[in-house]
Amino acid sequence: MPSRVHNEPLFELFSYARRGPGRARGFRLKTDCPSGPGRRDNLSSTGIQQIARTVGRTPEVMVKVLPKGASDLKAVRKHLDYIGRKGELDLETDDGEKLRGAQVGKDLLEDWDLELDERRNKSDLVATPGKQPPRLVHKMMFSMPAGTPPDKVLAAVRNFCREEFALKHRYVMALHSDEPHPHVHVVIKAMSEQGQRLHVRKATLREWRAEFARHLRALGVPANATQRYVRGETRPRKSDGIYRASQRGQSTHMRERAEAVARELGKGDLRVEPGKASMIKTQNEVRRAWLAASDILIGEGYTELAERVRRFAEHMPPPQTEREWIAASLRGASMEQLIAR
Repeated sequence: MPSRVHNEPLFELFSYARRGPGRARGFRLKTDCPSGPGRRDNLSSTGIQQIARTVGRTPEVMVKVLPKGASDLKAVRKHLDYIGRKGELDLETDDGEKLRGAQVGKDLLEDWDLELDERRNKSDLVATPGKQPPRLVHKMMFSMPAGTPPDKVLAAVRNFCREEFALKHRYVMALHSDEPHPHVHVVIKAMSEQGQRLHVRKATLREWRAEFARHLRALGVPANATQRYVRGETRPRKSDGIYRASQRGQSTHMRERAEAVARELGKGDLRVEPGKASMIKTQNEVRRAWLAASDILIGEGYTELAERVRRFAEHMPPPQTEREWIAASLRGASMEQLIAR
């Protein structure tokens, strides 16, 4: 059964590495409107809208979990101080109150009874040695590309959190607009008021991305939420720490990678990474699935959109590993420009 958000299914493009009967060429576009058992030849209205947004390159939302410092009270306090810029920015709470000041982080920890949660976690760890401590909070970041109105990003996150967590999980948020891409940090208490622990899995993140995009569109902001491979993107994402260091031009990881690739280029022997063949296979399957979608759209009378889908599929850039991307970039940029990308 498809994942659903507010009774609307998430658009999913699944492919099977085999041919099969029917005009869908053995690839399945998962929709919420099956016209009969086993039918694979129709699309829902929401699916068609998302196809149009995707091939039209509508800006993609980003929702990510920040990985470190969520299981320790001191680290959580430090993160709250960071997102509030040590008292310079407003922290907006789940009840709509706006707080500012150097003591806000400390006050929130007390209000949320996180010290009790930490003591309970430590007691559990004594009973089960070797177990990783559970999160006290989930540290999230909701982001949009440069040029998106920061106030709309904040409003969309506020509406999302109200629908998702109100009267269940305590949360606080802060807008950061000092970088080109406006983003909102959200800290969510992992244990709900009803004693239920919040688990954020990959499927959860995918649904949250879809919801964030929906709330942005409701505010008049073009926004989309699709998986990267569906868009033909293959370059690996950087971790948050590497990304931020890159933005400052201080990423030792990127510098080391770039220097290693530069040495190989100097020898005329760029090493092919083991995952390249898999990347090519995946993109070929995705391309065939998009072409199958084009066939379906033609059958349903969406000829102009079908042609856009076909062009989108046929003009996907060839997959590149990170090393190949670095090599191509080095030919047209300085080392410092590359590290900052």
